Amino acid sequence: MASPAPLVASISHQMVALQTLQLLQQEWGWGDGPVAPVNPRDPDHVSTAPARRSGPPRARPGPEREERGGGVGTRSRRTAARANSPEEEVVRGAEGGAELLPFPRDRGPCTLAQMAMRSALARVVDSTSELVSVEQTLLGPLQQERSFPIHLKDSVEFRNICSHLALQIEGQQFDRDLNAAHQCLKTIVKKLIQSLANFPSDAHMVACASLRQILQNLPDI
Repeated sequence: MASPAPLVASISHQMVALQTLQLLQQEWGWGDGPVAPVNPRDPDHVSTAPARRSGPPRARPGPEREERGGGVGTRSRRTAARANSPEEEVVRGAEGGAELLPFPRDRGPCTLAQMAMRSALARVVDSTSELVSVEQTLLGPLQQERSFPIHLKDSVEFRNICSHLALQIEGQQFDRDLNAAHQCLKTIVKKLIQSLANFPSDAHMVACASLRQILQNLPDI
C-alpha cells in the first residue's frame, strides 16, 4: 500500500492557504461563512494562517482611584483603551508576526475594479475548497491503492503567496499576488490531472473529471 503522506502534506498547505483567504474575506466583510476546518489529527499540519482578533479591547490598568462614601472602600479603576477604527485595526498572525490588514468597510459602494477583485478572490477561495474536497474524498483512497506523483512544492508556494496576499490592502501588488495565487492553483490542478492520466481506472477518471471541473471555474484573469 502506497503512503499517502505527500498528499496529506499537500492538503495541509492548501488548507492553510484556504483559511488565510477566508479570513481575508471575513475581515473585508466579503464572506460570512465559517473558516474551513483543519483535521486536528493530522500530525503534518501546522497552521500559519493569520489569526483574527476577537472580543472587546482590553482595558489598560490606570493609577486613578475613587473614594466611596465615608472612605469605606477604595477601588482601582482601569482606563478604557481607545477602540481602533476599522482602518486602523490590524490582526496579528501566527507566522513571523505578520499582520492581516482588513479592508475598510465604510468606504461606500464598491467600484467596478473592487467588484472584479472581490469576484476573483471568491473564485480562488471556492476552487481551493473544491480542490481540498476532491483530494480528501477521491485522491486519498487512490493514493493508498497506488502511488502517483504529488508536487508538494506547488502547494507550499500557493500557501506562501496567499500569506503574502493577506498583507496587502489593494492596488497593484494585491492584484499581482491574487493573479499569482490563481495561476499557482491552476498549476496544482493541472499537475494532478497529469499524474492521474496514466491510471485509466474508473475511479481515476472520476477524479480527473472533478479536477477538470475545477479548472473550468478558474478562467484566466
